[in-house]
Amino acid sequence: MTKLPFALGLFLVAASTAVAQGAGPMNLYPADDLKWTDGPPSLPKGATMAILEGDPTKAGMFTMRLKFPDGFTVGPHWHTQTEHATVIAGTLHLGMGEKLDRSSARTLHTGSFGYWVAGTRHFAWTEGETILQLHGQGPWTITYVNAADDPRTTPHQ
Repeated sequence: MTKLPFALGLFLVAASTAVAQGAGPMNLYPADDLKWTDGPPSLPKGATMAILEGDPTKAGMFTMRLKFPDGFTVGPHWHTQTEHATVIAGTLHLGMGEKLDRSSARTLHTGSFGYWVAGTRHFAWTEGETILQLHGQGPWTITYVNAADDPRTTPHQ
């Protein structure tokens, strides 16, 4: 009989924790209703984004989608938080390292998922229009290995 009160107590703690973390009413985002805006200034021009949950510039959980045109390239960079990525549409080529070496990249098609820990140097480019969903703990930051790749500091991009 002591197992039932313990299990009930555990359930109540879990439920109250979920509520405290912001779980609540259901939020649904049909693809046709997404609000696309210009991508973050940390990415080269041409990217657009849709914020689905949270604020990626602040501490806390976030989910966002990034839409890239065909041939879009992001030079070697890293993030201060673990990055979780799902390819929603298109093809993403992803490589690891401090130099953009296309021969070392993996090809991720629609439905692919990956994650890499904070500080992992990586680069990417797209084949066809590609939509990437990122989720994780904010703030989402990007630091380029080469300052010349950073559109925030180079006016030509």
